[in-house]
Amino acid sequence: MKAWLSEEKPGVDNLRFGDVPRPQPDERHLLVRITHGALNYSDILMIDDEYQIRPTRPFVPGQEIAGIIEEAPGGGRFQAGDAIVSKVLWGGFAEYALVRNDMAIRVPEDFGSAQAAALPVSYVTALVALDHCAALKPSDVVLIHAAAGGVGLAAVEIAAARGATVVATAGSPEKLEVARSRGATHGINYRDANWVDQVKTTTENRGANVIVDPVGGEIGENSLRCIAKDGKLLIVGFASGQMPKLAAHRLLLKRAAAVGVYWNHDHDAGMLEGVQENLEKLIAENRINPLVDDRYGITDLPLALDDLANRRVAGKMVLRVNSDEGGRNE
Repeated sequence: MKAWLSEEKPGVDNLRFGDVPRPQPDERHLLVRITHGALNYSDILMIDDEYQIRPTRPFVPGQEIAGIIEEAPGGGRFQAGDAIVSKVLWGGFAEYALVRNDMAIRVPEDFGSAQAAALPVSYVTALVALDHCAALKPSDVVLIHAAAGGVGLAAVEIAAARGATVVATAGSPEKLEVARSRGATHGINYRDANWVDQVKTTTENRGANVIVDPVGGEIGENSLRCIAKDGKLLIVGFASGQMPKLAAHRLLLKRAAAVGVYWNHDHDAGMLEGVQENLEKLIAENRINPLVDDRYGITDLPLALDDLANRRVAGKMVLRVNSDEGGRNE
């Protein structure tokens, strides 16, 4: 099968597209023919050897897929021919992958595979952040950074569905309009030098009760200047490439908390069952509508990663992998 390999040298520039053996399923895994592979910023970190998970090289990167089951162990929830999406530890930028039975999610009705590929990581992360880490209430004001990105836009939709007031930040008017179209009440360009003051004005100087930060760096640091009393800063990631140096005195004076957003199927199985139920409910109620950018085929992974790294994406970047759709969309 064809796949992208991150070989001995880290870095996107050292990726190689070529032939690798097709994985063999067992009693714990499904063999899935991948139709779409979704991109996450953590893919870049893993390729660069800067992520907490470091596979033995060479490895196939990619952590979020949609596809059709080719082989399934007997007696399980799934069978050959079922359409599923799943998080995978790595191996997603390929024609086939192994998917753990307990990590697979059936593709919802009326969802295309490209759209469904956005669900297993971005929407699950947003639900863990807002429901479990923040215990979001309808009366809350939620400040969501990078609100037109994969996790950010998922958080906008979920927070709006929960009845909260959503203040979205992004780096362009076009991206702010995307966030508004998905439920944001207010939009602020975080490239403006006075974006913190704009948040304060928008919230009548109370600040945001919950702040969702997938960016880190100065954005994360300055977020504590506009957090509400008893507020929570949810640390989702570091798309800026920099970890924030949080001022402890600001947390102290606001009795606020900085909370890491992290989940793992091995340790959080019970929580994730509830998350999946909530996700299915939101889908059934038509409260979420993933925005995907599927302009690239599998051979264009480096271009897609470059767009992701340089924030030229609205919503979720998704590669077309199946043979009849692969290749660049000219």
